[in-house]
Amino acid sequence: MKVTEHIAKGNGKTQFSFEILPPLKGQNIQSIFDSIDPLMEFKPPFIDVTYHREEYVYKEMENGLLQKKIVKKRPGTVGICAAIQNKYQVDAIPHILCGGFTKEDTENFLIDLDFLGIDNVMALRGDAVKTETYFTPEKEGHNYALGLVQQIAALNRGEYLDEDIQNQAQTDFCIGVAGYPEKHIEAPNMDSDIHFLKKKLKHGASYIVTQMFFDNEKFFNFVNKCREEGITAPIIPGLKPISTKKQLNLIPHRFFTDLPEELIKEVLKCSNNQEVREVGVEWCVQQSKELIAEKVPFLHYYSMGRSDNIRSIAEQLF
Repeated sequence: MKVTEHIAKGNGKTQFSFEILPPLKGQNIQSIFDSIDPLMEFKPPFIDVTYHREEYVYKEMENGLLQKKIVKKRPGTVGICAAIQNKYQVDAIPHILCGGFTKEDTENFLIDLDFLGIDNVMALRGDAVKTETYFTPEKEGHNYALGLVQQIAALNRGEYLDEDIQNQAQTDFCIGVAGYPEKHIEAPNMDSDIHFLKKKLKHGASYIVTQMFFDNEKFFNFVNKCREEGITAPIIPGLKPISTKKQLNLIPHRFFTDLPEELIKEVLKCSNNQEVREVGVEWCVQQSKELIAEKVPFLHYYSMGRSDNIRSIAEQLF
């Protein structure tokens, strides 16, 4: 079922969903099931599965020279989505990236997803690899998520890269895209960011999931700005409970998100990370309650492979 259909079926009630990471190479699917099982009692209509692109590593050879090697540390997004739909009978939503994909790779990826009966995809540009300062697309890939959305929408119309294909079957993907309540780091300003978000929706996207935020006022301002610009698509807030003191520096650096002063002070009072987790859960619960009061369609939690604190939050809300 499409995310938009789940929203309509909810009849205005806020629903629960979450996102998971594929396990590191060498781990098995059970690690995923162990993190999902504790959350299934809250009846998530869908679960997002991230995609992690390749990384470059350099290994020293016997002659002293460095050899560049491409590795994927978290493969398995498509297989995990298939396993989730088979085991839990809920929709799995794979992330699909520009980074690391040619247009041909993207088309083949989408065909596989269609064969598996997957109805939704999350279209993202993706980050630059660690060895790059700026994002660099594949030679025959997309520079931006807009191009990716356009390709998915074209396949929904039965338009393949090879125009000579006969009897083109149409896919029917519901396309999600990212929104940034504090703007994307590379956008010159919020107006520009929303301009391109609007273009993605015009060209085929159907719903928005936001980057994590810790100040609801920034989310509400973002939604208001979107509505003023004529964006009517559902906007789903993305939330993450802070869980370690290290995240006070890591989250702003990695996700370009501000942390409220009150939250920072409460975390700094903690003597260990267990206390930090309790603060993070309570902060996220209060965020969630305020968002529910505003009738957001979903609360979407970034689990980052851990479900205990998400469960603690969901127990108080759903």
